[in-house]
Amino acid sequence: MVSKARSVRPAALKAESPVKTKRPSKTTVCARVTFVEPMQCLGVPTLPEGPEWTYEIKLDGFRLQAVKTAGGTTLYSRRGNVLNAKFQSIADALEGLPEDTVIDGEIVALNAHNRSDFKLLQSFRSAEASIHYYAFDILMLKGRSVLELPLKERRDILEHVLPTNHRVSLSVVVSRLADIVRFVREHRLEGVVAKEADSLYEPGKRSGRWMKHRINQGQEFVVGGYTPGSNGFDALIVGFYQGKDLRFAARVRAGFIPATRREVFAQIKHLKSAHCPFANLPDRSAGRFGQGLTAEKMRECVWLKPEAVVRLDFLQFTSADRLRHPTFIAMRTDKDPKTVVKEVN
Repeated sequence: MVSKARSVRPAALKAESPVKTKRPSKTTVCARVTFVEPMQCLGVPTLPEGPEWTYEIKLDGFRLQAVKTAGGTTLYSRRGNVLNAKFQSIADALEGLPEDTVIDGEIVALNAHNRSDFKLLQSFRSAEASIHYYAFDILMLKGRSVLELPLKERRDILEHVLPTNHRVSLSVVVSRLADIVRFVREHRLEGVVAKEADSLYEPGKRSGRWMKHRINQGQEFVVGGYTPGSNGFDALIVGFYQGKDLRFAARVRAGFIPATRREVFAQIKHLKSAHCPFANLPDRSAGRFGQGLTAEKMRECVWLKPEAVVRLDFLQFTSADRLRHPTFIAMRTDKDPKTVVKEVN
């Protein structure tokens, strides 16, 4: 998604005029202004339509919450890790927020075509000039919780207090699903998020009042092992959770260069385990595309505690929930492995 300061959006995707409401007085006094566990989106095969829904572009970046207090602005990942050292330019750009205010959004890196690029975000030091923050919600205002106000009212408050500049923008919201799907397809963006206009902010919940739908084929997977090779490993062994079980999905070789292999290996080698973490192994055969892990092939594997998460692109899931042509994109240090499931397409 492209920031207002840097480009003009195509006419096909214009932001809706914000709903002008009076500044709400029905807020809750909050004893301590701090990180709030983010509300989650439910993955769905199709998005709902109707006047009660609004739509936003699903950005390809990091979820980022900003907490402004008298001591300055602190940036938190979705898991509550402080990211100021990595994105201090964004913290500085949000200093104009009112004191004791908490907002929610996404941080992205914009590539040469002004599209959000997760791999570029991973190399943030070389891409720092392209780092941008899109705010889409506000959780606390001047020490008072606004979690129980409808989304449309929270958005109106956010528009009034957000310091927009070359680093910070308000996310674009539209009311026509067809318009945003067409835009996402044309610009090869990640997907679409649908939110009920009157939804409350539900910390840590995936209630279905916010939904997401991927247009492209890609998602996060948990690393459960690897096969040895040069620069640490030959292939990563990855899967996703189904209930409490970690399910094997693929071995991944594509998308690496020697430097990337060394970087990834440095982040996973300490997780070595004596036990295979996948509930659906061994496979009876290697399968049509040779991706199966038989008992014989498993003897070559090094198993890991399932704590590391990677982002992959792929052609499709097979009927057996295996990946065809998976490609490594980046590590996802902001993701809780237990939340990684097969996302519906």
